Amino acid sequence: MRRFEYHEPMTLEEASTLLTTLGEGAFFLAGGTDLFVEIRERLREVRHLVNIKRVPGLDRIDYCDTGGLRFGALVTAGQLEASEAVIAHYPNLRAALRQLASIQVRNRATVIGNICRASPSADTIPPLIADGASVETYRIGGGRSIPMAEFFTGPGRSVLEKGEIVVAVTVPAPMPGSLRAYIKHGRRKAMELATVGVAVSLDTAGGVCTGARIALGAVGPVVLRAPLAEALLVGSKLDAATVAAAAEQAMQECTPISNVRSSAEYRREMVGVLTRRAVSQAQEVAA
Repeated sequence: MRRFEYHEPMTLEEASTLLTTLGEGAFFLAGGTDLFVEIRERLREVRHLVNIKRVPGLDRIDYCDTGGLRFGALVTAGQLEASEAVIAHYPNLRAALRQLASIQVRNRATVIGNICRASPSADTIPPLIADGASVETYRIGGGRSIPMAEFFTGPGRSVLEKGEIVVAVTVPAPMPGSLRAYIKHGRRKAMELATVGVAVSLDTAGGVCTGARIALGAVGPVVLRAPLAEALLVGSKLDAATVAAAAEQAMQECTPISNVRSSAEYRREMVGVLTRRAVSQAQEVAA
């Protein structure tokens, strides 16, 4: 392991200043489950490690019926998975958290770290995009709120600017009659990146779908929405024929590639299969 300098800021302002002034080779430490592996394997050249664990207020999970869910940058996947608010209101997010890596990793890895890795196959991103989540950032001079659907610009890339820190994620409270699900497909059940991941978040009233959001993971350079497929569901009673048509449309809206885990053709087919299953599962959970 190469040598690096260690920094332990006590405030967000200090952390942001360090990230700005130290330049290339400076990285934040929150959970470290990816970072330490990359340091050990010499996949990332780290000259400065900035540990943000002593910055106050980043470990909170809050929920209210009007404002929804908010969790900070130090909240681990295990903590969020066990949160009563997530269990009660966000079954798609909880399903994603339960399928993330292993129990040991979830008890260490932060959810926002998983998000900021900006991997198209990340488990937490599809349900958060489907639920309309936003990213809250801090930077000297003023932070901002960024819809998560607009946060990513490519594999491993985001709209974050120099010195900008993601401090929290907010997720709107579910509407009455909401239906939600996340399904991940991979070659094994644990410690596996998604070959395809599909999250759905549906609003219903009187048995009719009034709003639909479908997020597709691992089938594009970023997690994708499928707006044309969503439009087919809105105004319907989510009958089998309509859901099948929406699933077929979702297949056309993704842009998968072939790699060692799967061919592009297989991924596209699985988008259709998982979209149908996710809508069905969301209906069953709500029943």
